[in-house]
Amino acid sequence: MRVCHLSLTDFRSYPSAELALDPGVTAFVGPNGHGKTNLVEAIGYVATQSSHRVATDAPLVRHGADRAIVRALVARDERRALVELEINPGRANRARVNRSPVSRPRDALGLLRTVLFAPEDLALVKGDPSERRRFLDDLLVARTPRFAGVRADYDRVLKQRNTLLRTAASTKPGRRRSARRQDDEAAFASAGAGDVLGTLDVWDAHLVRHGAELLAARLDLVEALRPLAAKAYATLAPASAPADLEYRTGAKLSTGCGTSRDILEEALRASLAEVRQAELERGVTLVGPHRDDLHLALGELPARGYASHGESWSFALALRLAAYDLLRADGGDPVLILDDVFAELDSHRRTRLAEIVAPAEQVLITAAVPGDVPAELAGARFDVTAGSVTRVR
Repeated sequence: MRVCHLSLTDFRSYPSAELALDPGVTAFVGPNGHGKTNLVEAIGYVATQSSHRVATDAPLVRHGADRAIVRALVARDERRALVELEINPGRANRARVNRSPVSRPRDALGLLRTVLFAPEDLALVKGDPSERRRFLDDLLVARTPRFAGVRADYDRVLKQRNTLLRTAASTKPGRRRSARRQDDEAAFASAGAGDVLGTLDVWDAHLVRHGAELLAARLDLVEALRPLAAKAYATLAPASAPADLEYRTGAKLSTGCGTSRDILEEALRASLAEVRQAELERGVTLVGPHRDDLHLALGELPARGYASHGESWSFALALRLAAYDLLRADGGDPVLILDDVFAELDSHRRTRLAEIVAPAEQVLITAAVPGDVPAELAGARFDVTAGSVTRVR
């Protein structure tokens, strides 16, 4: 799999840009802040419909423009697909495949698969659980695009359930109500105070159904990732303690209970019943995949808080390399994107990472100076200066 051509209109700093890309290694070289990361960010957006740098789409649209358009011509084996995404902050985004509109942008997911390494990856080890949940869910969608719908359904139910819980909390005697809670209460006034718990039972059933599907997929994914991440980490940091992954959930799972949907639904249902009173007090959903975590360990110690800077980098890289190996095993090399990574690594890790990724069908690198690109990754090069992109070899 590779990107043959990238076209941008009003994306980030680019009023327009057209790039023909080759197989193998391509480096975008230029000073920081001149637009090289914007190019690989656009390619990552085609694959995931999200940015590795910002949480919302608004910053992706050039200042003063109403929308941004990203087009990528993707080749896989002998087939080609033109993917076009129209980014409309505050409105629904649109997508076209081979110039024909699709009903939902997420229907274009899976046509391009990428694995992106970036300085932000340190948050996988040092950051909040939300970073690790996003890593798992993005990989789930890359492998099986229908999980974009599962995740969207779960988020929708969670939002509705939290609204109902806030309403219940706001109606408690003596509870001072914020304007937001007053709005929530009004929205559910038609249900009546006595019907709130019955309505909550309905949303519990939806949360359990969608949550169990997401939880089962995450548990299976972590089991597949564990040996791959451990192997990659041992290659990058052979003198360190061994790396391990463990999925931790608030659902009460019995040891050896398996990951069947029925078992997980029952575990989620029972766990929600246990925390029902606490949820009514606090006005928020306390159990579910949205509160789970991917625990990272080095030997007997948690990586977060105990790993050195170099060990944290190696663990983050190992997670990305494990994702790459898993996607390759599914069929076809994903496009590898290394965004300003090599400047952060010592010479050993630079060399090992370069040797691992060099055989990939397409590798896209950003670097501030040519010397940041390892010799093992020599290939095509574009100079990026003040938004101008020029091919030099």
